Amino acid sequence: MVEVKQGHPEISQDQALLPNRSTWWARRQKRFPILQRKRGVALIIALMILPLFGLLGLLALRNRDGGSNGQAAGAQSGQQLITDDTYFYGQSEPVYPSPSMTGAGLWSDAYDKAANFVRQLSIEEKVSLASGIFSSTGSSGTVNGCSGNIDAIPRMNFSGFCLNDAGQGVRGTDFVSGFPSGLHVAASWNKDLARSRAESIGLEFRVKGVNIHLGPVVGPLGRIARGGRNWEGFSPDPYLTGALVSETVSGIQSQGVITSTKHFIGNEQETNRQPTGDVESVSANIDDQTMHELYLWPFQDAVKAGTANIMCSYNRVNNSYSCANSKIQNGLLKTELGFQGAISSDWGAMHAGVSSALAGMDMVMPNSDLWGDKLVESVKNGSVPEDRLTDMATRIMAGYYQVGQDKDFPNPGVGMPADLTKPHEIIDARNISSQQILLDGAIEGHVLLKNVNNALPLRKPRMLSVFGYSAKNPDQWNYKSNGGVAAWTFGGESAYLGRDTSEGFSGHYYEDFSDIAPNGTLFSGGGSGAVTPASVSAPFDALNARALDDRTAVFWDFFSPEPDVVSASDACLVIVNAFASEGYDRPHLHDDFTDGLIRHVADRCSNTIVIFHNAGIRLVDQWIEHPNVTALMFAHLPGEASGRALVSLLYGESNPSGKLPFTIAKNESDYGHLAGPDLPEGQFERFPQSNFSAEGVYIDYRHFDAHEITPRYEFGFGLSYTSFNYSNLRVSKSSSSSSGNASTSFAELPTGAVREGGQADLWDVLATASADIGNTGQVGGAEVAQLYVGIPAPESIGAPARQLRGFAKTFVNVSRVATVEFELTRRDLSFWDVGAQRWRLPRGDYQIWVGGSSRDLPLKGTLTI
Repeated sequence: MVEVKQGHPEISQDQALLPNRSTWWARRQKRFPILQRKRGVALIIALMILPLFGLLGLLALRNRDGGSNGQAAGAQSGQQLITDDTYFYGQSEPVYPSPSMTGAGLWSDAYDKAANFVRQLSIEEKVSLASGIFSSTGSSGTVNGCSGNIDAIPRMNFSGFCLNDAGQGVRGTDFVSGFPSGLHVAASWNKDLARSRAESIGLEFRVKGVNIHLGPVVGPLGRIARGGRNWEGFSPDPYLTGALVSETVSGIQSQGVITSTKHFIGNEQETNRQPTGDVESVSANIDDQTMHELYLWPFQDAVKAGTANIMCSYNRVNNSYSCANSKIQNGLLKTELGFQGAISSDWGAMHAGVSSALAGMDMVMPNSDLWGDKLVESVKNGSVPEDRLTDMATRIMAGYYQVGQDKDFPNPGVGMPADLTKPHEIIDARNISSQQILLDGAIEGHVLLKNVNNALPLRKPRMLSVFGYSAKNPDQWNYKSNGGVAAWTFGGESAYLGRDTSEGFSGHYYEDFSDIAPNGTLFSGGGSGAVTPASVSAPFDALNARALDDRTAVFWDFFSPEPDVVSASDACLVIVNAFASEGYDRPHLHDDFTDGLIRHVADRCSNTIVIFHNAGIRLVDQWIEHPNVTALMFAHLPGEASGRALVSLLYGESNPSGKLPFTIAKNESDYGHLAGPDLPEGQFERFPQSNFSAEGVYIDYRHFDAHEITPRYEFGFGLSYTSFNYSNLRVSKSSSSSSGNASTSFAELPTGAVREGGQADLWDVLATASADIGNTGQVGGAEVAQLYVGIPAPESIGAPARQLRGFAKTFVNVSRVATVEFELTRRDLSFWDVGAQRWRLPRGDYQIWVGGSSRDLPLKGTLTI
């Protein structure tokens, strides 16, 4: 994305009551105003440096005979500071040449059309397909408001491409909807709803003339608890994420819009995501087993679902930049997974021209001096074979034909004006059919975590008190022309008008970022994944409307850290948030201001109900056991229907059915080194290293299980207004593979040909399981049944004790029983064999568990292979 530094906005008198920058340095600045000026900072630095000169003099005297060993300050004792990336050569296996598209499987017709189209192009025209022109962040467009553009080729009747963000809906333009975030969808555990949401999103992108949807997100997966972009993706569990991304890709592309599944791969932290100064991007160092069993898994599902584009990421992988990494692009994607589409760069993620082309990247965004005319020159002088360029163009055009954009697709960017403040044709992308999907999606992603003393649902309370900064709409919801990283465009209206997001986009990874968005409720997180809906429903708007109907007296205070509390209130709602944004990682998993507000209200109100709009994990142990905190709900990021959804749940019109897509610890230290990002240090100060192999496949609930740590709320947990009973687990092997060849279905290694998603027989169903769920409560409700597998892999493999391998959401009426069924594929039951370089199906007894969460598994069975 464009990196624009934006000044800090003014904060109103009311907002000044909220925490801003409360660090030691901020307090010194307030006390000594000179420190707010550059000369003051320079003075402090000079005073700090002076004593060092004396020390350096002593060191010089001490070493005058022995000389310097060249070690830079900050490097670890006895280790040389690495200053050249040649140190890392060979850490990422080279895989060349880049394999050409084959048109295998369902891509045959699209391949033939694309090959015929590209055959008629000149070198310059092929390059134009691969090289972006003109860029916009949605508030400073040139040609249009699209995030990126590919130029037209008029003589071929090709209109070009508009590429635009993002996962929650069309960003940065008018007359669009705001859908729930990826994290919110994961909390719903509803595959059908994920598909419906995707179809509605795809339709809006199509109406606006967006050819390529920059999403969905499966990287970050969620390795780091404080990851700034975790909310854009689904869940740190690869199976849950894979199932939901499959439905998302299929749904969006069913509307004729290409999905660019991102960010490939290992993009698990924002800190040092891009090179700044003399510090390179962080390297995600991922071993082969961890790569396949965690981070590649959901991308494999996306490829199997037919995604026509993959976006390579900012970070390095095994010390090679992702977009120039031949192992992950040529090797994993295009060879092992049989990917038929094109690989595009993230915005500004390409750092080498020829090597990126040879390593398998097919399209640069938003533009680059390294391609364009330079790529033409490289092809003509033989540095890049013309066959490689032809394959780039063919893959790009094959996606165009595969989703049917050659048939009645709107002109690129037709509904994406470059400047919304200027007169333009209104293209209303919203569809009445999406309204129920928006509401249902918002409702089902809420997770009820605590509910004692029948606190919920509310029943026409006589008096209601509402507190907290996330109850109301933002003070501002307004487009800013030529605003760069503007608040509305990048989801910062509630978060100091985008102050922190702007800092993060400028590469300032170590600022004193806020944990919260204090200026209003959250519909999304911040950054390019934000959403800009035409209309919104804030919690207090919907609550007040309900109170008017019920003749409920309402008191409220959205600003005070220690508000007056009417103790006679039937209920006190504290509505707060935990903010996250692209560009930086969250500073903490809780904040003292919000925790203090909750405790203050709970000390004075016997029925305190806490609602969090949380862009990720949020710790609750500072107040969760307070006797007056009777209910807790995680509302995540619900999109435009936020208020209506919350009121529907609080008043019992809807029954909570969401489940946690992550683990909530009791203490941040329980996450170990996975709590926060890896930082530049020691000899790698200029080449930050993030060693995924330290934990391997043990992230989130797998980590808690392996280390026998009791979480506050486990992965998959969520309450309902009713109760459920599990019974009658049945597990059986399939009689033959889906291809009908019984003799090979249970062989240890797959033998199928490579198709989209890898070897075809990885998707054979080898076993099925079913269980009965009875509703033993007083109201109808939906339950998410979860199936976990213990794979009998050799001890040296280190397979987790339990891994999610199935889930099903079903509605059960009172006193009725529903049956849920699960299918287990070869991949589900296998581990990645590094030596064989294939998925191995081990012999032995597989443990099968079914229940309502990762730690509530009343049914247990065995599958023997």
